[in-house]
Amino acid sequence: MTFLTRDRISLFAGSFLALGISATAYLMMNSRPADAATIGEKAPAFEERDSAGQLLKLSDFAGKTVVLEWTNDGCPFVQKQYDSGNMQNTQSVAEKDGVVWISVISSRVGAQGYVSGPQADKLTADRKARPAHVILDADGSMGRAYGAKTTPHMFVISPDGKLAYQGAIDSMATTDVADAAKATNYVLAALKAVKEGKTPDPAVTRSYGCSVKY
Repeated sequence: MTFLTRDRISLFAGSFLALGISATAYLMMNSRPADAATIGEKAPAFEERDSAGQLLKLSDFAGKTVVLEWTNDGCPFVQKQYDSGNMQNTQSVAEKDGVVWISVISSRVGAQGYVSGPQADKLTADRKARPAHVILDADGSMGRAYGAKTTPHMFVISPDGKLAYQGAIDSMATTDVADAAKATNYVLAALKAVKEGKTPDPAVTRSYGCSVKY
């Protein structure tokens, strides 16, 4: 039987930090994608309130491409995407193509990332984000239905209502703002494929980031 000594544990921890990945984020990256939302099948229906109190249903957007972005403003992996402008740029490209972008906050009441409707709207304005809606999912029902594990965790739903992509926003699992410009943007690639009537490749990637605070 092999035992982990204190030195070995420190070495592993140091390796994660060198990569800009916490141990928690590493475990989230390498957990299996949830079976709740399956590529090529109908995306889980939802009926949730947005930050303005409006009731939103997935069926409201039938015939349109939809992006779901799980977010938490206190998470350094989310901060990387917004501080670099990568998330806003991706939202802007999506918006110009008529894509419905929905940010989802599944933090429970009192947990990191939980916000009220007005706080969510202020956050959107402060970071110059461009979602069409921000859903407040404090009971976690929507997040669990999709199997959202991290912030960010991205899902692309094609106009026929089927899940076309799920996973990371990009290929560099770090908190380094400079890495956002170097990474492959999986969401933009998936949106381009869907627009052209093709299957995204990859259609599934490992999401990385902070755990969703259910």
